[in-house]
Amino acid sequence: MNAPVRLARAIHLVSALWTLGLAILIFLDVAGRGILSSPIPGTKEIIQNSVVAITFLQLPLAIYTGSMLRTTIFADAVPFQVRRLLRTLCSILGILLFVGLVLSTYEPAYDAWRIGEYEGEGALRVPTWPVRGLVLVMSVFGAFAYLAMIYYDWTGKLVHEVEAPASQ
Repeated sequence: MNAPVRLARAIHLVSALWTLGLAILIFLDVAGRGILSSPIPGTKEIIQNSVVAITFLQLPLAIYTGSMLRTTIFADAVPFQVRRLLRTLCSILGILLFVGLVLSTYEPAYDAWRIGEYEGEGALRVPTWPVRGLVLVMSVFGAFAYLAMIYYDWTGKLVHEVEAPASQ
């Protein structure tokens, strides 16, 4: 397994641990509401920002393992070379999507960092620049992953469509 795929797996592990942390936070918040009539302040803001971050952290591995949403009914009915062309076309569309995200999130992420933008009032104010920055960085990684998948597919390193590329 090559370095980008290992990095995508490590990032995915971070997102899984983050999800576990959110589950614990939600449990404690609900228990605090029910038992002590005292919820954990800022839970809504933390969850709201975390869901976006977790989603983007999981994208690179989903791309490398062929786990992005796709329909196989048509792809399974066509020859290998046509499937390869379809995968390439889909990867190009994925690259365009993530490049568009990079271009549209760069300025808002920079502005959020520069002015110290935050969400929430009162008990907890959550800065927005970490999540905006994460969306930006993971969009760059997503575009790179799609570009790498085109390379792996056309050089024979993509052994199976729904597995991470083999290191050769």
